[in-house]
Amino acid sequence: MQKILSFTKHKAVLSLQKLQVINDENNPWQITASSVKYDNPWINVTEFKVINPGGGSGIYGKVHFKNRAIGIVPLDDENNTWLVGQYRFPIDAYSWEIPEGGGSLSEPSLAAAQRELMEETGIKAGKWEKVMEMYLSNSVTDEDCCIYLARELSFHKPSPEETEQLALKKLPFSRVVEMVMSGEIMDAVTAVAVLKVNYLLQNHLI
Repeated sequence: MQKILSFTKHKAVLSLQKLQVINDENNPWQITASSVKYDNPWINVTEFKVINPGGGSGIYGKVHFKNRAIGIVPLDDENNTWLVGQYRFPIDAYSWEIPEGGGSLSEPSLAAAQRELMEETGIKAGKWEKVMEMYLSNSVTDEDCCIYLARELSFHKPSPEETEQLALKKLPFSRVVEMVMSGEIMDAVTAVAVLKVNYLLQNHLI
C-alpha cells in the first residue's frame, strides 16, 4: 500500500491507493541469475542477468539503499525557510538544499524527519504534513524519499553528524523558489519539494 496525501482547501486528507504489484505475469523482464557485487552499511549493488522485454539477454545493475531519503521544508509564520549548505562529495561541488537526511527503512519517516531537522538546523516543529513521496532515480535504484512541510517552529541548538560541515541560511520562501527556477539550486529533492510546497501555497491548499 502507498500512502498518498490529497489536499483540500483546509486540510490534508490521507487516502490509500493500492500499488500495482508487478508479478511474473506482467513484468516483461526475466531474471536468470543475480549476484551482489558491492555492499556497505548504506548501499549494496546487485548485478542481474536478464532477458529484456525485447527478448535479448544482458545485465542490469541495481543500487539498493538501506535508508529512506527524507526532505523537510520548514516554514515560519512569515513564509521564511531555511537552506543547508554543504560540500557534496559525489558531485565535487557545494550545494544549497532544504534540510535532508535519511532514516532506516524500519523507522517511521516522520520520526526521521523530526530528527534530521533538529540535527541540521536546531529547529523543532509543532505541525508536520507529509506533502509527497517519490522515487529518486528509478532506472538504477530503489531509493525512495518522503518530503515533509514543517510549521509552528521553535529554535534550538543544532547537532550535525561529525561527517557534516554545514552552513545555514534563512531566506524568504519566494526567493528559494526563484533559486530553483533559475537553476541556482540543482538538488533534485530540494527542487521537487520547493515546487510542490509552492503549488500548495499558491492554491491555498495548505
